[in-house]
Amino acid sequence: MLDAASGDADLPALDQSASDRVLSALRDEIIVGLLLPGTPLVEQDLSARLKVSRNTLREALRLLCREGLAVHQRHRGVVVRTLTRHDVRDIFRVRRTLELQAIARPEPLLDSAWDAMNAVVSQAEADAAAERWRSVGTQSLLFHQHIVHLLQSPLLDQFFRTILAQLRLVFAVVPDESDFQRPWIAKDRALLTLLRDGERVQAAAALTHYLASSEQSVLDYL
Repeated sequence: MLDAASGDADLPALDQSASDRVLSALRDEIIVGLLLPGTPLVEQDLSARLKVSRNTLREALRLLCREGLAVHQRHRGVVVRTLTRHDVRDIFRVRRTLELQAIARPEPLLDSAWDAMNAVVSQAEADAAAERWRSVGTQSLLFHQHIVHLLQSPLLDQFFRTILAQLRLVFAVVPDESDFQRPWIAKDRALLTLLRDGERVQAAAALTHYLASSEQSVLDYL
């Protein structure tokens, strides 16, 4: 599970069943890049590692498939899904809808929101200096989760977490992660500065350009 060190501690959690908790754990492993497209999700191994019954795990895998993060393949069982260009366009359609709506809110950025967002951007900068590029990608995903969190909707937070997991699966097709992730560190910092300063119009323009550039850079690899 993602922890406080990832800047995720203040996001609200919905009440969860055992299968939902397993689903969350698997989703988080996708977000941090531990489960890559095509990875087999073997029931026996996962039930032992996550300390749950096979029935609980099967339900979690069913839900993971429903979220578009895994797929059941004949003779292979459940595997982590490989996304398509159509999926990428749909992901960014959702991102534009939610993220732009979030930063358009007239309320000033609270200190708690600034602290959380600054923590993940600062961590991305530190990870880049240490050449931990997979973690750089994770921190950028969490930064955008915090943007959606400005909408103050636990249901949208939960939904967007699935979107970020799908986006991480798209990142996996990039052959040079350092080259792909490096430009977005400064862009996240610049966007956060605009939000901190209350420059909502400029922030919206910057985010619009950001998402268009990000979408095209991902499509270029597919």
